[in-house]
Amino acid sequence: MADDSFFMEEALSEAQKAYELKEVPIGAVVVYQDEIIGRGYNRRETDNDPTAHAEMIAIRKAAETLDDWRLEECTLYVTVEPCLMCAGAILKARIQKLVYGTESKKDGASGSLLNILQDDRLNHQVEVVSGLKAEKASKLLKNFFKELRTRKDG
Repeated sequence: MADDSFFMEEALSEAQKAYELKEVPIGAVVVYQDEIIGRGYNRRETDNDPTAHAEMIAIRKAAETLDDWRLEECTLYVTVEPCLMCAGAILKARIQKLVYGTESKKDGASGSLLNILQDDRLNHQVEVVSGLKAEKASKLLKNFFKELRTRKDG
């Protein structure tokens, strides 16, 4: 039986794929009954799609795998705290649990800036675990943006 740490490493592997494409390095996996059923990494630049966030791609793939939009018994692992759009998708998919790495103080909607996932005014709430492998996820982001600034300056 795999644990949260194992699945977060898988999400970090997805983030590395984004990094290699010069995309913001965020990765996600959806897990159902200890099996990864959806994977995703940021592809906004590659696909010219503002909705091509890691979480959205992983959720779509998970729904296809289960042939059901309800992901009620699933856990989403993502390297960076989801934004408002992705938090909305998490709610609409009825994902049971979110585990994320590093906070997103500028647009995080899962605890830091907003906490839409645990708003009891809504018909569904999500268990949230934050900070798992945060240092590793944060370092990947910092390196990416440092390289981006260097490319723009040079």
